Amino acid sequence: MDLSAIKMVVTDMDGTLLNSNHEVSNEFFELFEQLKERGIIFVAASGRQYHSIIDKLEPIKNDIIVIAENGGFAKQKDEVLVSTPLSQESKKEVLKILESVENIHPVLCGSQKAYIRNDSTEFEDKLKEYYTEYELLENLSDFNGEILKIAIYHHVNSEKYIYPSVSHLEGKLKVKVSGENWVDVSSPNAHKGFALKKVQEMNNVKPHETMVFGDYNNDLEMLALADFSFAMENAHPNVLQAANYKTANNDNLGVERILQKLLSQ
Repeated sequence: MDLSAIKMVVTDMDGTLLNSNHEVSNEFFELFEQLKERGIIFVAASGRQYHSIIDKLEPIKNDIIVIAENGGFAKQKDEVLVSTPLSQESKKEVLKILESVENIHPVLCGSQKAYIRNDSTEFEDKLKEYYTEYELLENLSDFNGEILKIAIYHHVNSEKYIYPSVSHLEGKLKVKVSGENWVDVSSPNAHKGFALKKVQEMNNVKPHETMVFGDYNNDLEMLALADFSFAMENAHPNVLQAANYKTANNDNLGVERILQKLLSQ
């Protein structure tokens, strides 16, 4: 595998760069310094909130590009690169549908803060892992501020218990099973592929110069933008089929192993 042309490395966070304890390895930070020395651009692309991604990558936050909220928002240092909000009409439509779905927790995701119902307090501990900045509201439908997506959590399985209720919105909106417990609904252009394409164009980086790592369905569009697309061993079957290559799982330094190969060339 000739990786000598790589100019940009892009990785998902949960299930990919982060281990099962939601931690970034020390080895990754050491490898990042070598990527930086070579002038290779690093992009963290996640369904997480921007602040949550930065919290995980605090030591290198000024040297990376962040694609947050599944591509609805992207930022480099203080510069916003992409912002693709969900319309108020779509927000109300989705929330209306979700009223009939049991045992779920909708999250309105803004660029600076997330919003949950004030009767979702038992969900707060789970929320804190993905959203460091959030606020409790009495009624989500009454919130008129700008949001980038609606993230919906089910404690057992999102693909089984959430997706069937919103799958008919596909095409009109972007509906993604973004993790075992999450479904995200956003504007049609608010996905990781749309944001990554913008970032590639801004930096004049081509698919054959791009390396991408992912594990879930919300990574499919960005995997398609890289000749060197890697599915984690723990990835969703759709991702394993779509990626050109496979690496070890997120608890066995799957990303780091490939970065070592890249840096050895």
